[in-house]
Amino acid sequence: MRATGLESLGGIIPDGNSKGRGKLTGFYLICLLGMGLSWMAAQRVRSSFATYSQVPSSNGYTAAEAAYVMMQQAGINDVEIVPVAGTLTDHYSPKEKRLALSEQVYASRSIAALGIACHEAGHAIQHAQGYLPLHLVSGIARPAAIGQQFALPIIVIGLMLNLLPIAWVGLGLFGATLAFQLMLLPVEFDASARAKREIVGSGIIQASEREGVDAVLNAAAMTYVAAAFTTLLQFGYFALQVFGRRDDESR
Repeated sequence: MRATGLESLGGIIPDGNSKGRGKLTGFYLICLLGMGLSWMAAQRVRSSFATYSQVPSSNGYTAAEAAYVMMQQAGINDVEIVPVAGTLTDHYSPKEKRLALSEQVYASRSIAALGIACHEAGHAIQHAQGYLPLHLVSGIARPAAIGQQFALPIIVIGLMLNLLPIAWVGLGLFGATLAFQLMLLPVEFDASARAKREIVGSGIIQASEREGVDAVLNAAAMTYVAAAFTTLLQFGYFALQVFGRRDDESR
C-alpha cells in the first residue's frame, strides 16, 4: 500500500515506530553536533579577538592603514577602504572593489584588528591576481544563497508528499550550498596565509607580534570549517533519505 504523507517522510517526521524515531533522533543528533561545533568555533573567535584587541601593535598602524599598506605592496590602488556598522562585519566586495572594516576594527591599532584588516586585504589581492577559487566562489554564491534558504523545506516537502523529483531539487540546492562552503575554505585559508606573511614583511607589525595574528585568524578559519562540516553532515543525512526512498520505490 502506498505510504501516506507522514508515513513516507522516512524519519524527518516520526511515524510512531522505532525505525522512524531512530532516524529522527539521528537527525537531531546531527543538528546538535553541528550547532555545538559552530558554537565552539564562534566562542574561540570571540575569545581570541577579545584578548588581542587589547594588545596594541608596536608600529602604530591602524587597521585601515595596514590594509592600505598591504594592498599598496601588491600594486593595488583602486580599492576603497571604508568603515561599516556591526561587529566583525569585515569583508571585501570584489564587485565594488571595496574593503569594509567594522567600526571596532577600522581605526583600531590592536593586533587583532590588524590581522583582520590584512586578511581582508588578502582577499583584495586574490581578486586582483585572478585567484581561481575566489572566482569559483563568486560564481556559485547566488545558487548557494538560494539553497541555504530553501533547500531543507523543499526536501522535507518532497519526502512528506512522496514526490521524489521535488526532493531531488532540494537536494541539488543543498549540494550547491555545500559546494560553496567547501570552495570557500581554500579562499579563506589562502587570505589568512597572505595576511600572516605580509603583515610582517610589510613592516606593519614586528615578527614577535605575529602570534596574536595567528591566534585570531586561525580561530576565524575554524568557523568556516565548522560550517562546512555541519552542512556536509546534513547533506549526507538527507541524501541517504532521498536515495533510500528511491530504492524503496524501485522494488
